[in-house]
Amino acid sequence: MTGFDNAKYIETQSEKILERINKYNNKLYLEFGGKLFDDYHASRVLPGFAPDAKVTLLKALKDKLEIIFVISAGDIERNKIRADFGITYGMDVLRLMDNLRRLGIYINSIVITQYKGQTQADVFRKKLEMRGEKVYVHTPTKGYPVDVDTIVSDEGYGANPYIETTRPLVVVTAPGPGSGKLATCLSQLYHEYKRGVRAGYAKFETFPIWNLALKHPVNIAYEAATVDIGDFNIIDPFHLDAYNMTTVNYNRDVEVFPVVKTILEKITGEEIYRSPTDMGVNMAGCCIADDEEVREAAKQEIIRRYFKINCDYKQGLVSKDAAERATMLMNELKIVPTDRAVVAPAREKAELRGVPAMALMTKSGEIVTGRQSEQMQAAASLVLNTLKTLSGLSDDIMLISPSVMDTIMQLKRGAMGNAKYRLTMEDALIAVSITAASDPISAKAMEKVEELRGLEVHSTVMLSQNEENTFRRMRMNVTADAEFASKDLFYL
Repeated sequence: MTGFDNAKYIETQSEKILERINKYNNKLYLEFGGKLFDDYHASRVLPGFAPDAKVTLLKALKDKLEIIFVISAGDIERNKIRADFGITYGMDVLRLMDNLRRLGIYINSIVITQYKGQTQADVFRKKLEMRGEKVYVHTPTKGYPVDVDTIVSDEGYGANPYIETTRPLVVVTAPGPGSGKLATCLSQLYHEYKRGVRAGYAKFETFPIWNLALKHPVNIAYEAATVDIGDFNIIDPFHLDAYNMTTVNYNRDVEVFPVVKTILEKITGEEIYRSPTDMGVNMAGCCIADDEEVREAAKQEIIRRYFKINCDYKQGLVSKDAAERATMLMNELKIVPTDRAVVAPAREKAELRGVPAMALMTKSGEIVTGRQSEQMQAAASLVLNTLKTLSGLSDDIMLISPSVMDTIMQLKRGAMGNAKYRLTMEDALIAVSITAASDPISAKAMEKVEELRGLEVHSTVMLSQNEENTFRRMRMNVTADAEFASKDLFYL
């Protein structure tokens, strides 16, 4: 993949951040948005972008940086879930801290923001403190957003505890949007200036990419990824007015900029930034090596997001407006669902056999299909057929020993009381691995499991949460038609 130059990105991004640090008194608070690890959205729309590119960037700067994690007390109380991992924001903070420490990156502390006495936030704090972690609590900022004199005072940001930091770069990050990263940065800036430290603030977000066109597919793909929260891209009017230069930003940054600008000027006594674009340090747009490849990849991501949002709408998880917005974005680029190569083969298989079906495309471009049977879900059939295809095995070969299959079905349908149970994809992979211990043919197929990663898959029915999680763990890009798999109201 040549669409994006990842090595150039790490180099230029590091230089840009160091340049921003040097503008201030060797102290920069960097609001770090997006995913630190596993940024598969970025790697899908920018072919060549490493999913852990941001972590590589942090490793390159690790001697100069420390990290503050931010999480909203409201998100802790609601047990808000990260959809891509199926874990709560609280658990994700712990996961990220563990992963970063293994890489030798220094974690300063955790800040619980918007605290109003939430019980679960208290539990979360105690759990961390019992493990020796530094935890700070920030309450809602008095006067925000209109009373700047109160905000920038001991009653506003001054009411928050000061977080002791020792390194030039302080990365403030969170498990998701709306966690309070900006407020934490500005609160620290207030305390630093009271202590005579001329610290700076900057913002790092990969998307939208400020120096691509407003309607570039990569920027539209960002809108498609955020239709559920109502984000949309616009021309930065402040940058256009200040520099007569067209740049792209998203609505929330533009809407809040007048407030942020006024607060920064109140804290520092000078004009720091003239536009939201000025605040950013993102260099991703400068590292695109093949625009046509990137455009096509972004269009495919928009189609994936279209399927996802329509499934969410069918299950009552998002509004009709969100689903309609996803369709509008498809129409803007004149793309249709069947532009995704695996959609038509899956639908044709389902129509031919009269049961739910799935299709997959291998890295060589070969299409493999699977269908639901009395014993297997379509996903189980698909993965077995794919392993045979990748291994060059005949389609009539059985990868799972009949005795293993019978034992599983007896357990699930008998002792566990699920009379309608069919083998799942995870069941199938485990069963093949068991059979492989004594069968060289199954062992040959198991050698190809790693090649499933990154493959494109489509289902003619919505998948259960368990099946979705399996595809997610395998890093396979799965979409589904917004159709229920069964008339049953409850199924696993």
